Amino acid sequence: MPLYLTQSLHRALQRCPERVATIFGERKRSYREHADRVARLAAALQGLGMARGDRVGMLALNSDRYLEFFFGAWWGGGAVNPVNIRWSAAEIAYSLDDCDTRILLVDEQFKGLADELKQRSKSLQILVYAGDGDTPEGMLNYEALLAAAKPATDAGCAGNDLAGVMYTGGTTGFPKGVMLSHEGLCANALAFVGEGIVGGDARTLLIAPMFHIAAGAMMLGNATVGGTFVIAPMFTPLGTLQVIQQQKVTHLLLVPTMIQLAADHPDAGQYDLSSVQVLAYGGSVISEAVLQRAMKRFTKAGFFQAYGMTELSPCATYLRPEDHRGDSGKPGLLRSAGRATLSTEVRVVDDHGAEVPLGTVGEVAVRGPNVMLGYWNKPEQTAAVVRDGWMHTGDGGRMDEDGYLYIVDRMKDMIVSGGENVYSAEVENALSQHPAVAASAVIGIPSDEWGEAVHAVVVLKPGASADFEALSTHCHGLIAGYKCPRSVEFRDALPMTGAGKIQKTELRKPYWEGRARAVN
Repeated sequence: MPLYLTQSLHRALQRCPERVATIFGERKRSYREHADRVARLAAALQGLGMARGDRVGMLALNSDRYLEFFFGAWWGGGAVNPVNIRWSAAEIAYSLDDCDTRILLVDEQFKGLADELKQRSKSLQILVYAGDGDTPEGMLNYEALLAAAKPATDAGCAGNDLAGVMYTGGTTGFPKGVMLSHEGLCANALAFVGEGIVGGDARTLLIAPMFHIAAGAMMLGNATVGGTFVIAPMFTPLGTLQVIQQQKVTHLLLVPTMIQLAADHPDAGQYDLSSVQVLAYGGSVISEAVLQRAMKRFTKAGFFQAYGMTELSPCATYLRPEDHRGDSGKPGLLRSAGRATLSTEVRVVDDHGAEVPLGTVGEVAVRGPNVMLGYWNKPEQTAAVVRDGWMHTGDGGRMDEDGYLYIVDRMKDMIVSGGENVYSAEVENALSQHPAVAASAVIGIPSDEWGEAVHAVVVLKPGASADFEALSTHCHGLIAGYKCPRSVEFRDALPMTGAGKIQKTELRKPYWEGRARAVN
């Protein structure tokens, strides 16, 4: 049978049904209890109209119910649409409508958005309250649905069946829905296990946001080995240190900004972090200085860097612990993204897709079962990046004689800030809707805190006026906060090519001069 995501739950039920599956605050459940709730949720979703392949969304902070949402949708034959909690209501409604998500689960934190989403979205029909407070009017109660449901039989989705639509930024100003399959996500999870990122009696902390594919990769890896999930609602530096000590966390994944905040917290030295065996990180480039400080803080941990993208389910390469320690004898590996995972082929290619000589900079391309099925309802954009089975990442890189990949630039107009992708077109689209703005160009500039910061260069209309605060407030009403400019520069004109295109390389140049790579 082809690979399927619910296999790990069947295996855990057979091998370790009484092992603790989830720890969320004071709530603990065994794998037997967890599987029963997953099967009941599957039945409840089917009763609400979820058919095979239908999308179901969740807008919530991390919780044990979020884990049940993933596996319940898959057990019932559906596909997940985990909603980015940092998005504006307009962006959320767009994603719901784009892939026809009719059922949405919301928790206590986001129940206040329900009415606005129902007004904005044409697809949304059913809201399920998955919190611990009183159920708002017009919503169904999550626990009541489970209590009334009879456990469903696994629907048996597998292989290239749709498992999820994960939304990422768009080059046209609108988010793109990345279609991921059971096989692709399973292949990535098995590579996690094979590389040793998870394994054994893992107590894996889910504290990075569970709507994000990076947390999803760690989640599925831990599920594959039947590990225990320690789940925290959201990341805070002190909260991370506390839960590691209290729950004896062995495995976790953080984005570089989170690592820096946790490792550099003034009270970090007061906490026992010796239980951590593996600290995986990814989502953006990490500075060597931050990495060195973190390795001194998490002294027992093996560090894994994962490089990839949502379209790759998500990993293409890993930099292993021995590479971080310098055991390989190769200098400078901390600047590398590592080598191809067990389930991928990685090449550096030219504009025609031909592999370039070692050491030459080209575009990173990846092939394997983890490559996305495509962008939802965007065949032309899919064809532009997936060619002959190879996913063309838009990242510029070079490869050495031992297969280590080095990312040196971005060939696509994208910024990575705090581990989140920001496409310049989305920000420029928002800026263009301000009445004072005639033109704008958005670029990424180096930031010690966020890796890269969103910077806007703006030309105002004749006689119009605006300042940073006005443009920031305007953008916050249209797009997620992390996408909004953190700085604005006003100019009389933008540099243009002879063909009439904005020369962003000229705008970026003064910020990146003297650096070995044009990503941070």
